Amino acid sequence: MIDKAAKHQAKAVNVGAQRVAAVYAKALLGAAETKGQTDAVLGELQAVAGAIAAYPKFEDVLASALVPHEEKVRILERTFASKVSPLVLDFLKVLSHHGRLEITRAVADVYEQLFNELRGRVPVSVLTATPLDAGQAQSLEASLRRILGGEPVMQPDVDPALIGGVVLRVGDTVYDGSVARQLQQVREQMINRSVHEIQSRRDRFRHSGGN
Repeated sequence: MIDKAAKHQAKAVNVGAQRVAAVYAKALLGAAETKGQTDAVLGELQAVAGAIAAYPKFEDVLASALVPHEEKVRILERTFASKVSPLVLDFLKVLSHHGRLEITRAVADVYEQLFNELRGRVPVSVLTATPLDAGQAQSLEASLRRILGGEPVMQPDVDPALIGGVVLRVGDTVYDGSVARQLQQVREQMINRSVHEIQSRRDRFRHSGGN
């Protein structure tokens, strides 16, 4: 019973943090759009979030209510002033002023989601049995663009144990076999084209040798 209550409370806290993060992320996106820095801010936010995630003790200091806002501002300036724009640095200071630095990573995630929606980008997890070469990646991207009706942002990964060639995930949706089959057909066409080209070269070589 206690475990269930604790899990429910943790979930409520997480949902609450996401909602607050969404408010801040929307405000930052609006400011970035006004200054024409939307793309740059995304990269800087991701870098900040990555740095915080890499050093849990640093994150604990930023989140601690025992560390005064003024000290956190000095820490932020020493750590990020030379690495991010004034817009992002000022935004981090605003988070600190409101005691919200603990949601920095959540803000970065929401900002990326909003950015993708704004640009018509669709993140797609592409799991394949073998690494994709450049030609295969381009063909898959073209197929995904037609299927999804947006600009796919492929996030490739490899699982040698995968059966079936390709598994796609968009958000919480894993696409069914019909899409996978379409992509598999593209791959088969590429392989057949390569085989045909090799055979054509051999035929031309034999023909020239015969002359």
